[in-house]
Amino acid sequence: MKKIVLGGGCFWCIEAIFSDIKGVVSAKSGYCGGDENSANYKDVCSGETLHVEVVEITYDEKILSLKNILEIFFKIHDPTTLNRQGNDIGLQYSSIIFYNNEDEKSIIEELIVGEQKNYSSKIVTKVELAHKFYIAEDYHQNYFKINPNQGYCQAVIAPKVEKFKKSL
Repeated sequence: MKKIVLGGGCFWCIEAIFSDIKGVVSAKSGYCGGDENSANYKDVCSGETLHVEVVEITYDEKILSLKNILEIFFKIHDPTTLNRQGNDIGLQYSSIIFYNNEDEKSIIEELIVGEQKNYSSKIVTKVELAHKFYIAEDYHQNYFKINPNQGYCQAVIAPKVEKFKKSL
């Protein structure tokens, strides 16, 4: 099994899509990239810890490659907006990929160059060596599946999930 940590706005959106992808063993919402020795939702939302909302994806590379995961990632968020996705604004909503080794970094950088042709604005996705991943509080895990009728889920996540499904 392999792991990759991705941030592309609210972690609920990223987790909702990846948790249903064949070959993804788990998709866990959490925080990464900050300077603090711990992370929680309240502190991360303050913007003071410098953490980003992310999803740690564990996948079976016999079924799904890193390139496949990255292609999905670029379909489900806007990598050209700095520190925001839609109405979610702040450093914690950055587009970011945390790589584990130089081979992954090369794959990521190559894919970004290829993806750039699909956008009129510059891709601002950050690519950083993996930091410590802090799993988010229990109530953030599987949020969309547990709370499909919640307002944010209906207004933001459900349309993203549907748009992705139609793109397949």
